Amino acid sequence: MAPIARKTLISRRSWLLAGLSVSLYSARGEERANVTFDGDNLHVGAPPNWHFLTGKPLQRLKDGATVVYLAQLGVYDDGAFSRPIRVAGDRFAVSYDLWDTDKFSVTALTPTPHPSPNLSASAAEAWCLENLAISASNLAQERRFWLKLEMRIADQRDASSVVAGNGLSIPELVRFFGKKAGADDPPLKLEAGPLRLTDLVHTAGRGPRIG
Repeated sequence: MAPIARKTLISRRSWLLAGLSVSLYSARGEERANVTFDGDNLHVGAPPNWHFLTGKPLQRLKDGATVVYLAQLGVYDDGAFSRPIRVAGDRFAVSYDLWDTDKFSVTALTPTPHPSPNLSASAAEAWCLENLAISASNLAQERRFWLKLEMRIADQRDASSVVAGNGLSIPELVRFFGKKAGADDPPLKLEAGPLRLTDLVHTAGRGPRIG
């Protein structure tokens, strides 16, 4: 009977620790990113309850404005996200189709603009994330790393300031995300880690390398 009791004790202890971790994570208001690897690049996906076409930005879209989102995707050497290994980004212009209810058009503005029209809100959000990727070059298969995605709304001046030539200026992108967010621009983020390339789901290549 002793071995059975010990097994039950360990099971309960593991369950309690897992529950505590989930509670703490939820209390901090953080969402976990879904990270995949295509052999060259890392891709990020959002959990079902994570959205950015909501609130005031959504109202602006329905009023006929175009909303530009800046996205920064970073690979870090620590869980505090203070030691970046690599940072990349992109800009997405989102508009609302006033003649087709609840349909959106999204354009990735770098490096070459390419639009995708007639999308639902969830499809538009997914399209933006699917067009983000960051190089995993020089990352050893067994090396632990952390990944963070941040998205912010940018006005025309901010959106233009991070562009250098035909691409994004990473220093300007980092500077932009280092600024305090305004009331109409709540920061959106997804985090994941620790991760290892050897543990990630491998997929076929499905996006450009952006950094």
